[in-house]
Amino acid sequence: MALFRLPSSVPAALAPRGYGLQLRAPVMADYPQWADLREHSRGYLTPWEPIWPSDDLTRAGFRRRLRRYAEDAAADRAYPFLVFRESDDVLVGGVTLANVRRGIVQAGTVGYWVGQPYAHQGVMTAALRVLLPTLFGELNLHRIEAACIPTNTPSVRVLEKCGFTREGLARRYLCINGIWQDHLLYGMLHEDFRG
Repeated sequence: MALFRLPSSVPAALAPRGYGLQLRAPVMADYPQWADLREHSRGYLTPWEPIWPSDDLTRAGFRRRLRRYAEDAAADRAYPFLVFRESDDVLVGGVTLANVRRGIVQAGTVGYWVGQPYAHQGVMTAALRVLLPTLFGELNLHRIEAACIPTNTPSVRVLEKCGFTREGLARRYLCINGIWQDHLLYGMLHEDFRG
């Protein structure tokens, strides 16, 4: 049966906690909670995300997602985290460090989502504050980048509360909900984080 087990995509050591939250790699046992929260939040998330594959919320789709996560983490390209409340182990959202570049760059890009029932409660601000020490520490990054649609005021607030600096506007930067959208670009350097 070990042949059919999916590897964890993030090393166990990368499971930061704080602010009443635990961030950890997704595993197959998370599928019911993940699918339920994503389905319940579909209308809320759709304006801010790429188009979902037709089978995105299926068990097979989640299994395929975990395989891709494992490959990306093994290649040091991306690290996904689900965000849980510590008090009751309820899934509230997710954060992914993607597009990891090494060598002379040492950077990666964060993207995140929060389920509609937990929106506007400071959950994602807390989750990023929990994760940033791991990104600059264990993952040894020099720079963390993020982007958001200019009209996504809650996301702008999250990034600015966490200490990201607005660096400019990228025209038609990402295809969101089937439309190429302009994005505000944000960055944080290791020295910014250390203060």
